[in-house]
Formats: sequence, C-alpha cells, structure tokens
Amino acid sequence: MFLPIKLKLLLVLSILVGFAFSQDLSITYNGFLSTNLTLDGITEITPNGLLKLTNATRQEKGHAFFPNPVTFKNSANSSAFSFSTTFVFAILSEYPTLSGHGIAFVIAPTRGLPGALPSQYLGLFNETNTGNATNHVLAIELDTILSSEFNDINDNHVGIDINGLTSKLAEPAGYYSDKNGLFQNLTLISGKPMKVWVDYDGLNKHISVTLAPINMDKPNKPLLSLPYDLSPILNETMYIGFSSSTGSVLTSHYVLGWSFKMNGVAQGLDLSQLPKLPRVGPKQKSKVLTTGLPVILIVSLSIAISGVVYQVRIKKKFAEVLEDWELDYGPHRFKYKDLYIATKGFRDKELLGRGGFGRVYRGILPSSKIEVAVKRVSHESRQGMKEFVAEIVSIGRLRHRNLVPLLGYCRRKGELLLVYEYMPNGSLDRFLYDQPKYTLSWNQRFRVIKGVASGLFYLHEGWEQVVVHRDVKASNVLLDGELNGRLGDFGLARLYDHGTDPQTTHVVGTLGYLAPEHTRTGKATTSTDVYAFGAFLLEVVSGRRPIEARTQAEDPILVDWVFSCWNKGEILEAVDQNLGLDYVREEVELVMKLGLLCSHSEPTVRPSMRQVVLYLDGALALPELVSLSISATGLSFTNPEGFSDFALSYPSSMEKAFSHATSIAESLLSGGR
Repeated sequence: MFLPIKLKLLLVLSILVGFAFSQDLSITYNGFLSTNLTLDGITEITPNGLLKLTNATRQEKGHAFFPNPVTFKNSANSSAFSFSTTFVFAILSEYPTLSGHGIAFVIAPTRGLPGALPSQYLGLFNETNTGNATNHVLAIELDTILSSEFNDINDNHVGIDINGLTSKLAEPAGYYSDKNGLFQNLTLISGKPMKVWVDYDGLNKHISVTLAPINMDKPNKPLLSLPYDLSPILNETMYIGFSSSTGSVLTSHYVLGWSFKMNGVAQGLDLSQLPKLPRVGPKQKSKVLTTGLPVILIVSLSIAISGVVYQVRIKKKFAEVLEDWELDYGPHRFKYKDLYIATKGFRDKELLGRGGFGRVYRGILPSSKIEVAVKRVSHESRQGMKEFVAEIVSIGRLRHRNLVPLLGYCRRKGELLLVYEYMPNGSLDRFLYDQPKYTLSWNQRFRVIKGVASGLFYLHEGWEQVVVHRDVKASNVLLDGELNGRLGDFGLARLYDHGTDPQTTHVVGTLGYLAPEHTRTGKATTSTDVYAFGAFLLEVVSGRRPIEARTQAEDPILVDWVFSCWNKGEILEAVDQNLGLDYVREEVELVMKLGLLCSHSEPTVRPSMRQVVLYLDGALALPELVSLSISATGLSFTNPEGFSDFALSYPSSMEKAFSHATSIAESLLSGGR
C-alpha cells in the first residue's frame, strides 16, 4: 500500500509544481484599445477597439498573437497544463450567402505562422506542411467554406485541428439548448457577434469547444467534445492568438473581446464594454426638409417626368427575356443591367478572349463586388429553352476545386450570358505557346495535369449525373491565383445542342482533340473526353499544339511525333525545351505514355478517368508499353475527304498490345469504369 500512496503524492507534487511554472497566466481584453498584441498580414486594431483580422480584400491573411510566450508544461516530456479561453467574434461579408474563409484560435510555437497561405489554408499552413507532425499547432477553426481536400463536413462548421487542416473532430456551427437539449443552428457569416469557449482538461486529457449567440450564457453541453492528450503537441512555451484569411469574396473578420486563463476558468467578458461592429448596409437617409415645399414639388415633378422618359429608354436598352418558369431560378439569374455595368458596357478593354461559343468579358458585379467572367453566347432558337436553362442551373450546382464555378446566367433577346468565377491568371495555353513571358515549371505543369484529371473524373463519375465536357484542351483550362488548373466550359457544348436542329449531327470540339468515333457518329461520350485529355497531356509536356506547322524533319501531328520518339526509345526528345533539364524523368515519361494510351483509336482500350487519376497519383502502375511490337508506320492522321472522315489509326499489332495492357489495368481496378 505504501508505493501507490507515494506515487499519488508525487503526482500531486508534480501538478503543484506545474501550476507554479505556468505562472497562472490570465488576460482579459474587453476590446483591444491600448493593447500590445503582435499583428501581421492585414490585421489591424480599429479606432473603436475592434481586432480586425482581415479587411475587404481578396486572397489575404492576418494574425494577432499575445506578445509573450506562455508556459504550457514543465518540461518537454511532462504533461500539458489545463487552460481555458473565451472570445467574441463576428464575420461580415459583402455577399449575404458567401464568405471567405474563416477564423481560428491558435496555439503555435511562434508568433505568426511563416509560410502560411490564405484562402482555404486559413493563414495556418500551406500545401506542403499541413498535416506535418512537426508543426506543433492546435487550432479551433470557424470555417465558412467547404474544402473537400480537407474533408470538410460543410461550409459552416467548427473544427478541432491538430497540426493540419483535416479536423480531428468537426460539427456544424450551433449549440445545444439547456431547455430542451435540442441542437440550434448558427450561421457563422450572419454578421452577428457570437461567443466561443475552448477548454482543455490537462488531468483528463480532454478538449471541449462551445459556441453560442452573444446574449447567451455558456450552454451546459459543448458542441465539440474530444478526448485527446495535447502533451506531445504543445511545447514547454507556446504563443496564443488568432488567424484568419480571405478568398475570392470580400470579407472582414473581427474579434470583439478575448479572455484566456492558464490552470483555471477564463474570466467572462463584459459585453457592455465590447466595441460596436460597423454598420452593415446603407446608412439611414436623412429627413426631407420641410421648408420650400412648393418649390421642391415643382422641381420633383419636372424630375419625375424626365425620369419616366429616361426609364423608358433604359428599360428598352436593358430589356431581357423573363418567363414565369424562370422565377424558380432566382438566385441563379443575373440582371442584364448588372452585367452591363460590371463589364463597363462590354467594352473591348474588358475582353478576356474569344471562343467557339462567344466572347468572354471581365467584370465586377456592382452589388457584391465579386470579380466574374461573363460569356456572351448567341442562342437564337427558342426550341428547348426551358430545358436549356434548367440544365445551366443544374450545372451551376457542380462544385469541385478544379472546375471553374458557373455562378448563373442571364437571358436577353437572342442571347444568353453565362457568369463564371474569374480566374486571374487566364488560360493555360498562354503559358505554353508562342514564347510565353512566364514558363511554368514541371512541378506546376504536373499539378495542373492532376487537377484537370481530378475535375474531369468528377464530371464523369463524381456527380449525380454524367457530364461530358466535349472540349478538353489547354485553352479551356484556366489558372487561379495559385496557378491551380481549373477546367472551364464544362457541359457548354452539350448545352448548346439544345438550340440546334435535332435532325442534324452537331460535332462540337477542336481538331486534334476529336476522337475518331466522335467524328464518325457525332456522339460525345466520356471516352471521347479521355481521348481529348490524352492530347492535352502531350501538349502540356511538349509545349506544342496537337496539330501545327513544323519543318519536314518533324511530324505536324503531335501524337504521331511523340509516338515516334517513344518508338525510337527517345521519348524525352518530346519534352518542351523551355523546361531545360528541370523535371522529374519518371513523371514526364508517365504523362507521355499515358497520353498515348488515352489517344488510342479504339474507345475500349482507353482508360477511364478513374484509372487516369490512379495512374497519376502512383496508386496504380501504368501498363508497360516498352514490350509492344510496333510497325514502322506508327500513328497516322488521314483526312482524304474532309473533316467528317477524320480518323486516327494504330497498326493492328499495336491495337492488340494496348488491348492487353488495358485489360491488365481494368482487372486491377475491378469496377473502376
């Protein structure tokens, strides 16, 4: 009995010593005037004492940390102390239903988080270090964007993050009522202040997080309850503070007050002393003066008459088609006037480019200040218009990080206007051809390739319906602010067929990307998309268009040329010279061989996009092509009688070899197609 008692005494003594070392830090800020927090990024303290982590800017981050290190445990191998914190926050977005990207309470080894990125990374981590065990970071995230790469549960949740952005535990934002125990939802981007409590029990190794409206006491039942020992995560001394970031939507993130206590319960905040949030919406109009009423009436009448005449002219100028059935699509329907103002009257100065379906203009929506791209599509036929618009709205629900979001549409006379999220770096082809000003590195190109593959796989298999793109090529791949590849114009060719004569075959696509069976039958399938993706792979690696004029020593057909290089055992001759030798040989060979496999003339030989993604990720070995028996003729394009007779053929020996290779891949991927 003596030994257990002795151990208990030692345990108690160690806890008492821990309390002494921790200095029982206690801070309370009812507003942040005259505080000496360490700020970086775009964070500032407003004149009335608000801690403004971010302002209405895009793709930015901000940090605010208590300036002194806080003792969290006695030594490297001892247990972490208990702590408690509470704070009041508010998120004000310029757009009522969108925001970006959220707030996090942070415990980190340093003041600030060097190398951290904005947007979905919340100013905490970047794409290379998220999830690393060496980070030693605990964050409580209040996340307002669904990031599928971090397995987010929705776009309005609270999560416990340890060393990375994939939460150990997350729940939709809300609280449990003390009266009936029912869950009550809260909207983080409502613009209303809310309270958060974070408690860690060092003895029982348990984290709890509670959320509630500002006018409520702390609910008895926490929103998040996670048994977890923070001792390996927290160093002896750490820094405490906040991090936030913005994305494409103008958003301001505020902290109104903050209290923190080591080895105890954080002191409650005095709500009456907290600073006021800025006004949301227009200011209240002043009262009309009562003097000079007769003069005002006469002037008003004259203005009214002029206004009526002006409105008639404006209404005619901005007239648009609106039928009863479109009322159901209200959130997806843009006013022509707003798009006209956004693009400055569709001025040539705002023109981003021209495509097979119309011109694309850059614009800033006047109400939300969101940057968009507006595509003007001619559509004279009224046949199938209702189905056409319904499909646009349906495609507008597609959400994937490698697709350009379709935000909505507008219909006016014989014209359709499609509104997309704006991609600041334009299309990929600008970085590949005609002596580009900036050369993409191999790592950047490979990331774009994998991104486009992921987006195309989502269109084929990841949504409730199969969406066939029909025009996969470099000019339809757009690059966002971080040079991530995003596939644009998905489904547009298929949608456009609603306005064509159903008795005619409408072959949509670009020469060099069209599969042989597509040109014969006019029918687009997921397999024809894979064929176009194969041409896309080869052009990204080689920096050449699928068909272009070359010297007699080189084949003008890209796939033939790459095939001939491979057949000679010199496939790296096809690599873009702008890359020099700065690339990963195995990855380049994989992409080129995969491009040839996707470009096979037989649809059944081509892999599915599911298989393509596995090949690119290294989760599945590409069928070995070296052992193929290839005739001297290689690959050839023929066009004896015009576009409709266009075909791509392999020698019969190559067809058999590719069929054998693909059957092996399919057997490994049972059910993958």
